[in-house]
Amino acid sequence: MDIPLETQKPLSGQPTGLNKDMLSWLPIVVGLLALFVPSLIGLFKGVWGTTEQGHGPIVLAISVWLMYRKWPEMMRLSEGKARSNAGWPIFLVGIVLYTVGRSQDVQLFEVGSVIWMLAGILLLMRGPAALKAQWFPLFFMLFMIPLPGTVVDAVTMPMKMAVSYVAEHVLFWIGYPIARTGVILQIGQYMLLVADACAGLQTLFTLEALGLLYLNLVRHDSLLRNVSLAILIVPISFTANVIRVMVLTLITYHFGDEAGQGFLHGFAGMVLFLTALLLIIGIDSMLHFSVKFLRGKTNNLSGAN
Repeated sequence: MDIPLETQKPLSGQPTGLNKDMLSWLPIVVGLLALFVPSLIGLFKGVWGTTEQGHGPIVLAISVWLMYRKWPEMMRLSEGKARSNAGWPIFLVGIVLYTVGRSQDVQLFEVGSVIWMLAGILLLMRGPAALKAQWFPLFFMLFMIPLPGTVVDAVTMPMKMAVSYVAEHVLFWIGYPIARTGVILQIGQYMLLVADACAGLQTLFTLEALGLLYLNLVRHDSLLRNVSLAILIVPISFTANVIRVMVLTLITYHFGDEAGQGFLHGFAGMVLFLTALLLIIGIDSMLHFSVKFLRGKTNNLSGAN
């Protein structure tokens, strides 16, 4: 007697549609791990182990999580769509960047090559719809790429000067005995050097990544609100850096240099990100009410006409 179609089960050893899909991606995953595990080990032993660029592993973990989160949507949108041979030149660019970066120890190329490779693989495997679904995780990976030291140094010094200047004037206005020479703050008997980790380009990059991640997760319908918040992330990051330097300065002034350079110095990093997150949420709420107010005004004017 024939078994009804809906009750038939695949024969032993015959992969289902899901298993087939997983098996098609398995060689790609193995190949990428073979390429980039040595690179990751080098990063953890090198720049990712420093205070300035310690955000790299966090950005990588969030990027992987975002890709996993978008995977069902990507598979649904790309189902039955044509694949694109445009993935080959993009993938080959990634291979060239990896080869040059790995052989010449240029981490900008070596780490950045993974974005090109993944973009090319998505086009080859699932087509443009898949790349469109995964664009933000790939874009977010930019924040884990170590920047050249010359670029970091050139941009960091003006940023440290600006942060030191604002921190000095705010604390002086409050009434603290503080003076500044370049990026060195003197408060009472203590002198503090505003380091790269406190107000550098990498810190700004980390806070930018935090703001863009927030935007991607909340997904506002208003384009004006999204664009405004994206632009305001830069001054928010600067303000958070100023607050961090002020907190460290006040801790040192009231509790001594040991407290400022010890456990509380690490805690100030948490203050930085908490401050930035609260500022982003606060300004986002203000933008919400502003957009709502403007829409109400526009509706009233339309009704009056």
